[in-house]
Amino acid sequence: MAQTRIAFVTGGGGGIGAAICRALAADGHRVAAADLDLGAAERVAREIDGSAVEIDVTDPASTEAALAHCEASLGPVDVLVNCAGWDEFRPFLDTDEAFARTVLAINLEGPIRITRQVLPGMVERGRGRLVNVASDAGRVGSSLESIYSAAKGGLIAFTKTIAREVARHGITANSVCPGPTDTALFNGMAAASEDGERMRSGLTRAIPLGRLGLPEDVAPAVAFLASEQAGFITGQTLSVSGGLTMC
Repeated sequence: MAQTRIAFVTGGGGGIGAAICRALAADGHRVAAADLDLGAAERVAREIDGSAVEIDVTDPASTEAALAHCEASLGPVDVLVNCAGWDEFRPFLDTDEAFARTVLAINLEGPIRITRQVLPGMVERGRGRLVNVASDAGRVGSSLESIYSAAKGGLIAFTKTIAREVARHGITANSVCPGPTDTALFNGMAAASEDGERMRSGLTRAIPLGRLGLPEDVAPAVAFLASEQAGFITGQTLSVSGGLTMC
């Protein structure tokens, strides 16, 4: 029987993050669902018999405390999934410094910060899985998501570099890139934007498989890359987009 691994999932209370927590738990991992919304994380944790952790990925003290809580309750992190994210639909010329700082802090600086905190332990133990949830916006760009696209493109490049640096320690690092996915965040973004519903319908028509993605479409890709079976896969970028992005 495979050894139980400890998985730490940021954004674990949200749509895609919660689905990832369920998939990892189904594969036998002990899972810490970490989220800014502690109530949402607690609901997921109860469902999977895991641990709930409050985290603000933009705050170093918060991320350190969350990881310490995970280690105390479950053990050292073997699988890190950076899934926490946030955005709004805005034309680039309607963005400002404050908006850009927020988007970059959550979607790029947060994963970098948590990876820096988790990676030394993985190196010491000689094993680990890092899966960053990026976005097809980071591969090909996305209208009304200029800063988010930049952040996710940076996250993809960061993941590839980490994969090169830590491969000799038995650690893999890969990115999963959802396309447009039917989540509360996406629906809220669409509702708040004058162009949101037009974008939603246009994206749906453009997806070769004919629908928006679901969180349950993304989670199995993350779970596979976190598994022992994916031990010879690293530095890769996998789109889960219904064929919208083929590259």
